[in-house]
Amino acid sequence: MLRQQDVGHRVVVRRIVGVTGERTLFTDALGELVDLTETDLTIATDKGTVRVPLREVHRAKRVPPARRARAAEVIALELAADEAWPAPVRSRLGGWILRAADNWTGRANSALAVGDPDRPLEAAIDAVAAWYTDRGQQPLINTPMPLAAPVNAALDERGWTARPLTLVQTAPLAPLLAAPARADLPPVDLADNPTDEWYAMVAEHKGTLPGTALRILNGVPEKVFAHVRDADGDLIAVARGAVTGPDRWLGLSLVQTAPAARRRGLARHVVRAVAGWAAQRGATRAYLQVEERNQPAVTLYGRLGFSTHHTYLTREGPR
Repeated sequence: MLRQQDVGHRVVVRRIVGVTGERTLFTDALGELVDLTETDLTIATDKGTVRVPLREVHRAKRVPPARRARAAEVIALELAADEAWPAPVRSRLGGWILRAADNWTGRANSALAVGDPDRPLEAAIDAVAAWYTDRGQQPLINTPMPLAAPVNAALDERGWTARPLTLVQTAPLAPLLAAPARADLPPVDLADNPTDEWYAMVAEHKGTLPGTALRILNGVPEKVFAHVRDADGDLIAVARGAVTGPDRWLGLSLVQTAPAARRRGLARHVVRAVAGWAAQRGATRAYLQVEERNQPAVTLYGRLGFSTHHTYLTREGPR
């Protein structure tokens, strides 16, 4: 049977649809598992969304993605994501990118292991470890899969640990924009610069924002900060969007809703507004990064049409 860890992944479900004589009749559904409750599961299939009561499920399991992303596609998306979250301190190790940002977020403080490091793998790992140690930081390497499988194997041998798996999920913008805007929700204000309240809401989730964080958040030429306020003027939802890369990817991040305003559709509302902004700038696809263990977020993004493009592990070197 499927578990919450399977939400956001491709699955196949065999469903009982009836009985003829002594023969049980089944039908199969194949697609992305977007929701799983105590009573039902929901699958996004090629023919539309299917909701199946658990009492009708005969068998269900996770299956491989329909098509594994090619190495060039993984590299292009990872480079676009790096451009959208620019660490202020950077160095190159062949094709690898070494990044530091006063330890604010793993993305901005890890070596991105894509391409050829221009030296034997063991020497590349040594160089990464030395670069971070010289800066008083724990060595971290971001290993996109399946591209960086050899790097992960080498790090396993050296005793590097791993943070929770991160899903890099993508979705076309067209379906997001096709959904009608919610007239019952407050308007989304899209600004070139975040307000102090915007920073405060993000800090509740990300911790105190150092000056480095502000440089990262504002360090992209094409970026937008979404604000939604209630009738009293209180900020109840935020998000950040950035368009980067030759393929004009929209990078979505920091989609947050105030606790008292959740379950009202504000996340979809904000994402739709940011998607519209990005479409005006030539973007046709969006991506986001979410930890696999964050099941509420994975479920939400699945409902918005996001599916896993590839995954990555952030590997931690010995201190």
